This record gives sequence, C-alpha cells and structure tokens, in this order.
Amino acid sequence: MLQGRSRKLFWAVLAFGVIAVAILVMQTAWWDTNATVFAQAFVSGLLIGGVYGLVAMGLSLVFGVLDIINFAHGALMTIGIYASYLLFQNYGIDPYLSLLITVPLLFLVGMGVQHFAITPVMSAPVHNQLLLTLGIAIMIENLLLVMFTGTPRSIELSYARGSFDLGFITLDFPLKIFGAVVSMPKLIAFLMALVLAMFLYLLIQRTWLGAAIRASAQQPEGAELVGIDNRRIYTITFGIGAAAAGAAGGLVMPFLFVSPTAGATFNIIAFIVVVLGGMGSIPGAIIGGLIIGLTQEMGQLFVAGSSKLLGVFVVFILVLLFRPQGLFGKQHR
Repeated sequence: MLQGRSRKLFWAVLAFGVIAVAILVMQTAWWDTNATVFAQAFVSGLLIGGVYGLVAMGLSLVFGVLDIINFAHGALMTIGIYASYLLFQNYGIDPYLSLLITVPLLFLVGMGVQHFAITPVMSAPVHNQLLLTLGIAIMIENLLLVMFTGTPRSIELSYARGSFDLGFITLDFPLKIFGAVVSMPKLIAFLMALVLAMFLYLLIQRTWLGAAIRASAQQPEGAELVGIDNRRIYTITFGIGAAAAGAAGGLVMPFLFVSPTAGATFNIIAFIVVVLGGMGSIPGAIIGGLIIGLTQEMGQLFVAGSSKLLGVFVVFILVLLFRPQGLFGKQHR
C-alpha cells in the first residue's frame, strides 16, 4: 500500500512540475524575454542527455549482470577520451573514426579489469567491491596525471563550421533551431550516441550473446546448467560496459577539455541516470539520460545563479524517496 501511494505521489509531483513549467513558458512577457534562452537550454540538454544515456547504459549493464557498482566507469571513459585525443593529435585520425579503435581498446581494457581485479572479489562483501572499483578509478586518474599532467587540452575540428549539401537540404553549422545554436560536434555526439545505444539494446535483446548475458543475470545457476560459462559472460559484459564508456569518451572529446578527471562528472551523472531509469534497465538509461540532460541545462534557467547539478540532485533525491526502483526498474520484494 505504501509503495503504491509513493508511486502515485511521485507521478503527481512530476506532473505538477511539468504543468508549472508549461504555465511559466506560456506567460507572454516571460516568453518574449527568454524564448531564445529557453530554446538553447532545451536543445543543449537534449543533446548532452543522449551522451549521458550512453554512459549510463554501460554502467547499468554491469550492475544488472554482475551486481557490482562500478566507480571506475568514469575513469574508463577518461581513457577513451585520451585515446581519441592522442590518435587525433599524433596520427590525424578523426575523433569519430577513432571509435573503431578506441571502442575495441576499451573493451579489452574492461575485460582485463574484470578478469584480474573484479573476479577475485565477486563473492566478497559489497563494500570491498566498492572500494576496489574506487581504487581502480583513483589509480587510473593518477596514472593519466603522471603521463599527461593536469593541463587541460582541446582540439578544433576543421569541418565543425561550414555548409554541407545533403542533396535535399543544405546545413550551415553551427545550426540555428528556434534561436538555439547547435554545434556540429554536439549534434554528431547525440546522433551517434542514440545509434550506439540502439545497437547495444539489440545486442542484448536479439543475439545469442545477449540471451546468455540475460540468463547469467537472472538465473546464474540455471545458465551454468545449460552450458553457459558465467565467468566468461561476466568478463564480456564488463568489457561491453567499458566499451560504451569509451565510445562516449570519443564522442564528447571534440567539445570537451581533456584532463585526467574529465570522466568524473560523467560518472556522477551516470549513477543518477541509472537510479532514475532503473538499475539494470537499458531503455531506462537512455530515457533517464535525456531527462537528466534537460534538468541540468534548464535548471539554471529557472533558478538563476544555481549550479547545473542542483536540479539533477533534486531529481535524484525525489526518485530515491518516492520511486527507489527507478522509472523502468522492477520492485524487489
């Protein structure tokens, strides 16, 4: 009964928030003054939200299968950012083409971390696993700091500005949509994040490997009885999660300052997205990512002078209070 009331209260609060925003937007005076700002915040939130969803999908997959909260997820993303940056700076490989290298690289790195570090503590208490992944994250960040120093780096794509003739339409970057400015790197990151998220979803839902992963997550003993090697599946799953983080790192690198802690903020937000969407839910991760992206960018619009993360943490607390299993998660009894 209590859970039912909490669920209704959560949706009531959410509906009230949507209605309040709609009323505010419809006020003519406010809209005339802030229409462009509102459009920019909405578009920016949507674009970065797609990337958040991709990062969170890897984290959610690892938790759903291995039942491990991976604090090293953001650090693995940072490896992907640096790998893409070095390939561009040293060899002139386009950041988006470098995904063909960085994604397999992070897959192998993830498999190595799982095999040599995570597997020995799979049966250990939860706090041991948390401390281990936190230690791995700190180690990776400090290794990157020693190798590349803490100086932020950035790149500029030669084709980020200009016209592109697609035959039926010509696109001039940066695009302007209802007054909002959309840069090419952010648009590409959003579209590719959605494509990769769909690919990962189909991999889990439509392939033999995906069926084995779901079997190991839901009934590990039964999976072993039908010949599935759970340890191998766990290693592959962690590798896929790391590959998703690496892909996200490559996508954000063109519009992000590259530093040893670049993935830390994404790590925090990914945890919030996973909680919002539901632990282990891949569709929930992408929907949650879009919601958090919009909340982050539009929060400052309605609460002037606040941190971008203020609204994000408010949503996080509300979900924990009224719907702890997340929007798409299953309630544990």
